[in-house]
Amino acid sequence: MKKLSMSLTTQILIATVGGIVFGAVVGPWCANLKFIGDIFIRLIQMSVVILVMSAVAGAIGSGDGQSAGKMGFHTFKWIFFFTIIAALLGVGLSLGIQPGLGIEVVSGADVAAAKVAEASLQKTLLNFVPTNVIGSMAESAMVPCIVFSVIFGAAMGTYQRQTGNKVVGDAVRGVNGIVTEIIKMVMNVAPIGIFCLLANVAGVIGFAVIVPMLKFLGLLFIGDLIMFILFCPLTAALTGVSLFKMPKKFAKMSIMAVTTTSGAICLPTKIEDEVIKFGVSRRVADFTGPITMSMNSCGAALCYVAAVFFMAQSTGIELSTYQMFMACLLSILMCLGTISVPGGSIIVYTFLATSLGLPIDSIAVLIGIDWFAGMFRTLMNVDVDVLVALLVADKLGELDHDVYNEKKTVVYE
Repeated sequence: MKKLSMSLTTQILIATVGGIVFGAVVGPWCANLKFIGDIFIRLIQMSVVILVMSAVAGAIGSGDGQSAGKMGFHTFKWIFFFTIIAALLGVGLSLGIQPGLGIEVVSGADVAAAKVAEASLQKTLLNFVPTNVIGSMAESAMVPCIVFSVIFGAAMGTYQRQTGNKVVGDAVRGVNGIVTEIIKMVMNVAPIGIFCLLANVAGVIGFAVIVPMLKFLGLLFIGDLIMFILFCPLTAALTGVSLFKMPKKFAKMSIMAVTTTSGAICLPTKIEDEVIKFGVSRRVADFTGPITMSMNSCGAALCYVAAVFFMAQSTGIELSTYQMFMACLLSILMCLGTISVPGGSIIVYTFLATSLGLPIDSIAVLIGIDWFAGMFRTLMNVDVDVLVALLVADKLGELDHDVYNEKKTVVYE
C-alpha cells in the first residue's frame, strides 16, 4: 500500500483555508490557539539573524571576481535600476490600494509598543555601523548585522585569496547550512502554526480576513502588469527590437515561472531561450543568467515592500517617510541576496517586521497566500532577467537581431 504524501505547499494551502473556516465558525475561542502559532513564529525568529549574516558573509567571501568588468557593470546597472523602480512602485500601489486595510490583528497597546522613533538621516546612517555586533545580534538590529557581514565577508575573501586557507569560509558556509536545516525542520510544522494563527485572526473578524488577502494578491498582479508595460517598451526602444514579438518569446519561461514559482528551475530554459529566441550571445546569457537569477528580483522587491505596508496597515500603524524609505532599502537589499530555503519569504517578512519595529502577527496571512504571491514574484523575476540580458548584449554588440526577428536560427549547445 502506497504511503500518501502531500507537498508542504499543499499542506499550507489546506491549513490556510482550514484555519480561516475553523476560526470563523468557532469564533473568539480560537484565541486559545494563538500561542501555538506564536511558538512557530519564534522558531523562525530565533534563526533569522544567524541565517542572514552567514548567507551574506558566505556569498561575498566566496566571490572570485567573475562579475568584474564591463559586462558586470552593465548587468548590475540594470539590476539596480529595475529593482529600485519595482520597490518604488510597491510604495505607490500600497498607498493607493491599502492591502492591509480591513483587518486588525493586534491591540492598540501592542501597536504603541511597536512604533519606532524617527531619526535624522545622519543618525540613521550612523546607526548602520554597529559598535558591538553581538549587541546588534541580540537586539535583532538587522541592518548593522548586514553591514558587519558584508565587511566580514569581504575581508574573509581577501584572506582566503592571500593565504589559500579556507577554513573560516567553510565554517561560515557550514553554519549557514546548519541553520538552513533548522529552518527546514521548523517548516515541517508550518501548517500547524499557520492554522492556529489564522484561526485566531478569523475568530475575531470572521471571513472578512479573505478580502485583504485578495487585495494583496491583486496589488501584485497590477504591479506586474505595470512593470511589463514600463520595462518591455523601454528595453525594445533601447535595443531596437520588436516589442510585439516579446509575448510569444516569453511564453514558455513565463508558464514555467508561474507553475514552479522557482527562478532556479527556470534557469536552464531561460538561458536557452535567451540564445535561440532573443538572439543574446551564449557568453552574455551564461554570464547574466545565474547572476540575475539570484540578484534581479523585481517581483520580490514589489512583494516585500507591499508586505511591509500590509503588516503596518493590518496592525493599525501609519508608516513614516523614514520607515517607507527603509522598507524600500531593506527590500532591495534582501532581493540582492535572496535566501533560497523553504519558507524563504517567511524569513524575509520576519526580517522586515523586526527591522522596522512592526508587529509580526499579520505574517500568518502573508504565509497563507505566499504560494500565490510566489507566482507573481517569479514571473516578474524571470522575465526581467531576460530584459537585462538583452540590454547587456546590445551594449556589448552581442545581440543578434536576425535571430530575434526569426530570420536566422541558432542551436544552443
